[in-house]
Order: sequence, then structure tokens, then C-alpha cells
Amino acid sequence: MKKVKLNKDYSQVDKKSCAFDVSRLSELLTKGRKTLKPSYLKDKDLRDAYIHYYVPVNMYKILVPLRELAIHPSRIFEKEMVRVLDLGSGPGTAILGILDFFSSRGKRPYLKFTAVDPISENLLETERLFKLFIEKGNADASLLTIKSTIEKSKSLIEGSFDIITLSNVLSEIAHRYNQKIRRRINLLKTIINRSLTHDGSCIIIEPALRDTSREMLEVRDGLVEEGFNIYSPCLMNEMCPALTNPADWCHEDIPWEPPEIIKEIDRITGLRKDSLKFSYLIIRKDSLSIRDIYDNKSFRGNNSFRVVSEPLISKGKLEFYICGTGGRRLIVRLDKDSSMTNKPFETLRRGDIVSFEHTADEGKRLKLTKDTTVTKIVSRFILTGTTHSIY
Repeated sequence: MKKVKLNKDYSQVDKKSCAFDVSRLSELLTKGRKTLKPSYLKDKDLRDAYIHYYVPVNMYKILVPLRELAIHPSRIFEKEMVRVLDLGSGPGTAILGILDFFSSRGKRPYLKFTAVDPISENLLETERLFKLFIEKGNADASLLTIKSTIEKSKSLIEGSFDIITLSNVLSEIAHRYNQKIRRRINLLKTIINRSLTHDGSCIIIEPALRDTSREMLEVRDGLVEEGFNIYSPCLMNEMCPALTNPADWCHEDIPWEPPEIIKEIDRITGLRKDSLKFSYLIIRKDSLSIRDIYDNKSFRGNNSFRVVSEPLISKGKLEFYICGTGGRRLIVRLDKDSSMTNKPFETLRRGDIVSFEHTADEGKRLKLTKDTTVTKIVSRFILTGTTHSIY
């Protein structure tokens, strides 16, 4: 990735003052989320804290769904122009991530962005950061900004888009209303039907909190019932099994090396941004799926799964939670059953897509035997070469 300097030197930032505002913002985005006002980023101190601390964290999260779209055999992004609609854009976090993703690709389309946000100051920051990236980066792009809420924006948005993004905004929609999930489903249905191309992708990113993630999964199920297709991370277009148990939810956890200012703020506040935690969905109108990348058709069906937990290591065994057509399952390998064919089990991590052949179904769990073959089909996203270029 090409290094791009998008802001003043971080050494000029008052770390203690910024850390205080980051703590305030963190409290609002976690414990205070249910009473969070949509206008919270009108507060300049909170907005600056968001730009210094949350933008460099959140901009890289969108690389995961973009990468999963890019590896599809139909070459989804090989177009002369890609139109992007960023709803609830904030200071342009998702736009910066998309610019970063495409600037590192050999064949780059022209990127035509439309950013929608109800706060003028956010749109000004989006324009500023976008301009600096274009001046110093490796991207050919344009930006149109629209001041509007998502709910009222449909009459202001023209044309259709190849990518629609909602980054850390879904849980803020109708969050004070009864039937908020149904309201979100109906809104997304309208947006996708009206503004997404027939072969486009709607990318939703939400915090990895249990409540926000589960609400996103409820919206997911509602959209599936409306006839939309889940491209990723799910390997099936059925009701989400994680919703069966109120204690379960689904999220990513991507290791990364944070920039120095984030490390310093973490030391002051006690927060931790040593990995990127988030939940995401890719929704499409057509039938394309991450499953299509499997070369060997024997990987299809009930023997391919997404790893949805960290390794669960205890005396004499290794376990993971996995999710696929067969639902959300626990899978175990006893140390005494280790073999050459199941050895890849030891290298699995959250986010991997994996195939298992010849497992023992014990009802509540799957068990590997010495004869089990474990094949890693898709490795989880590894964030390397990030520029930390927001400073």
C-alpha cells in the first residue's frame, strides 16, 4: 500500500486531551449507545477524537468484505468505473478504506463516490481527507456529498451503485423506536431495490458488541426472507444459527499493528485496539456467493464451514466453533487423534473457510478422527502493509 499522509503529524496532537475525548466517545458508543444522539459528531472534540482514534481503526475493516468480493471468480471489481454510495458516511471512514483497497490493486477502476451524512462538519472532513488522499495517493476518483439522513436521502440520490456501504451506522437507525429491526429491514430493502445495481454489493459493518451484532443478524434474516442473498460471511442463505442462543453472536477479530498515537491513547485510557473487532455482511440481489470460489465441488454442502471462534485449547484437545449449512457446531480433535491429514486443524483461525472429510457426528459436536481430512479453502484476511496514513 502506498503511504499517504492525510493529517498533521500526530506528534502535534495533545494526547491527554485527545485521550479524554476518546474515553467520552467510547462510553457513548458502548454503554451509552441506546441513548446515543445521531448528532454526537457535531461536537468538535468528539469529532476530532473520532478522526484521530477511530478512523484509522475503522477504515481498514472494510478491506475484509472487499477482499472476499475481489476473490470471486467472476472478477466483480474488474470494471472501468465503480460507483460507491456511502450512507451515514461520518468523516469518510469507509471511503478512505475503499480508496486504500483499490489504490493497491494493479488494475484500478475509476471510483465515483457519493457520501450521505446529516452533519455538515462530517461531510467537510470527508471532502478534506478525500482530497488529501487523491493528491498524494494512487487513486482516480471523484466525490459528491449530500447532507441528509439516510431515511430522507432516497429522493436526493440519483442512479444506481456497484457498492453501497453502511459502516457503523445500522444500529443508529431507528434505535429509539419500537420495531426497530423491522424499520431497518424495510429501509434496507428500499435502498437496495432502488439504488443497488443488479450485480452490486451492499456492505454492512457493525461493532463487535453482542447487541449490535445480534441486531444486525436479525436484519440479515429479515432480508433473506425478503429474497436477498447473503454473499459473505455466511456459507448459506438460511436463518442465522447464532441467533438460537441468546449468548451467541458473530464477529471478526483481525490482528493488526496500530499506529503510535493509538498505542499512546490506549496506554492513557486503558482501551485496547490491538486487533480489529467488527461484524459484517455482504448482501446482493443476484446469487453470487463466497462459496463459488471453491474449485473442488466436493467442498460444497455440509462439509464446508466458516470458523467463528478463536482456538479453544484445553488439556488433551483442541476445539473450534464452526458455522455452515449444518448450522453452528462445535468441532473437536483429541490430541491422541492427531494425524497428517487432520494437522491443518491446528492452524485454523477465526474467519477461515475449511472443509472436513470423514468426521464423526456426535450430535452436539463433530469429532475429528485419525482419518479426517482437513482442508483450508480460504484463509482469513491478514492485514499487512497498512500505512497508518491518517496522520
